[in-house]
Amino acid sequence: MGKQAEINIDMDLCTGCQRCSTVCPVGAISGKFGEYQTINQEKCVRCGQCVQICSAYASIYEHTAAAIGEKKKVQGLPGDYNGPVFAAFYTGVYQQVKQVLQQTHYYKMVQCAPAVRVSLAEEFGLDFGVLTPGKLAAALRRVGFDQVYDTNFGADLTIMEEAGELLDRIQNGGVLPMFTSCCPAWVRFIETAHPELIPHLSSCKSPQQMAGAMFKTYGAKQTGHVPASLYSVAIMPCTCKEQEAEREEMENSGYRDVDAVLTTTELAYLIKEANIDFTALPEEDFDRPLGFYSGAGTLFGVTGGVMEAALRTAYERLMKTKLPDGMLQELREGQGRKSIKLNLDGLELKTWVAAGLQNVEDLLSEVKKGTADFQFMEVMTCPEGCISGGGQPKLYLGNRVQEAYDKRRRGLYQHDCEQTVHTSHENPEIKRLYQDFLGEPLGPVSHKFLHTTYRQTKQISNKK
Repeated sequence: MGKQAEINIDMDLCTGCQRCSTVCPVGAISGKFGEYQTINQEKCVRCGQCVQICSAYASIYEHTAAAIGEKKKVQGLPGDYNGPVFAAFYTGVYQQVKQVLQQTHYYKMVQCAPAVRVSLAEEFGLDFGVLTPGKLAAALRRVGFDQVYDTNFGADLTIMEEAGELLDRIQNGGVLPMFTSCCPAWVRFIETAHPELIPHLSSCKSPQQMAGAMFKTYGAKQTGHVPASLYSVAIMPCTCKEQEAEREEMENSGYRDVDAVLTTTELAYLIKEANIDFTALPEEDFDRPLGFYSGAGTLFGVTGGVMEAALRTAYERLMKTKLPDGMLQELREGQGRKSIKLNLDGLELKTWVAAGLQNVEDLLSEVKKGTADFQFMEVMTCPEGCISGGGQPKLYLGNRVQEAYDKRRRGLYQHDCEQTVHTSHENPEIKRLYQDFLGEPLGPVSHKFLHTTYRQTKQISNKK
């Protein structure tokens, strides 16, 4: 598989400004002011926020072209990359994927996270929040992918399992509160800093991994290919997703669910290297059946979106009626942390949504003490959820960061409104998947392919 993906800091370029250590949610970065900073790789959750905020770069006045070229190689950047080479960087599997795309013996499948379609256009001169799902699908075909699917489908699948798991835990005495498990940096944080809380994590794989598992099983049958010939790539806004894909638990089918993960920025590299005029591309559809999604699946890209999607389905399953318009609006208001209470046919359900690990510590303390009065909690490591992920287009001007986040968020809410289906359980292709292959949510087949386990790693204090 090549070199493992990780976050790092070039000691030669680092100025010691400590912006990275200030933004690190787990105190994994240390060093004196004015001196280069280092990352404790065992403690790092791979969120990439340090990559986003770093402003120290290789200057042509201080470094030769050859030296900068060598740094580009170390960072895995394309040979024709002519942007700034920053001190904090993410080394992914870009070069590996590029090589595979040139090979003919693989049938190459790809999926895209919801946050990608609302940020990729920024790399090609368009405004923040411009939605480009059709051009995205077209671009992926032109860089060499044979089958273009959508992680939003995997998000709908996640809701089918996660909403069912939540109701099952509530009704049958399971471990509560239940934590979402979509964000791999959050999962890593629990495994390293709070391993005693592992049973609270949902056993659901993330949408990326669920979709990958379906590509290698159901999707293989649909396309007439054997799983061994499939190469599955995910395009994600996150710098931790490659690490998630590398977990040994993520191969229940006998094959890795996802073979490689590229960030939004790395996809832009691919498109540019292929000399594709992104803005001139036609609007194309994602392939079916694993590319059709509901508005609920789209919401996974924003903080509170997983919760809203899950509650849409939980409400309609229990109440046997449509969710009233605006009922979950509170989940879209405010930043950092928010809570909502619902009465579902006599079932009192209290939930929390937290974006940023600094907003969850006191809630975790309540859970440990046994005093938590809520049943369900969504946690995203990045400040605004996936739209602010470490693998998103870098925002060079600090005074425009919030504008970018606001427009990306509004773009995804608009995309939800534009869909013909707004709840995961009403997605006709999800229904077909259960009918033809999975059986039922939480059933033996879905448990085999869509659920996972977590493990305690070396416990490290999360204090700075």
